[in-house]
Amino acid sequence: MPTRTARTAWNGTLEKGSGQVELTSSGVGTFEVSFPKRAADDAGGTTSPEELIAAAHSSCYAMQLSALIGEAGGTPQSLDIRADVSLGPDDPGFKLTGIVLTVRAEVDGLDAAGFARVAQAAKESCPVSKALTGVAITLDAALE
Repeated sequence: MPTRTARTAWNGTLEKGSGQVELTSSGVGTFEVSFPKRAADDAGGTTSPEELIAAAHSSCYAMQLSALIGEAGGTPQSLDIRADVSLGPDDPGFKLTGIVLTVRAEVDGLDAAGFARVAQAAKESCPVSKALTGVAITLDAALE
């Protein structure tokens, strides 16, 4: 399996510095990061590690859920996955305080109970979920 790479160039202190994170493997972009905007309610046009983790988690979960729906005999028509990753204080510093995965799906061939089982199994078996075992992950999954 391949290795993927991202790179960050940072200048200055935590409080006054800023950086750029580059999605190196894909080449799809370079994005601004700063701690003051990371800790603010309004991201102000910058990304953060939490947003990047949310992107990784929602996309990984979508792939895993799609696979497990198929294995269970269903066909996913549409999956809408949202990952909300929260940052909070820790001693010292900060930590991820929780992740909420919200799933709304249109699936042929599975009832609500069957979908709930595969949604939970996807949460437990998605590689990004496995990497984030130190963070509480909550799942809100429903068929539409």
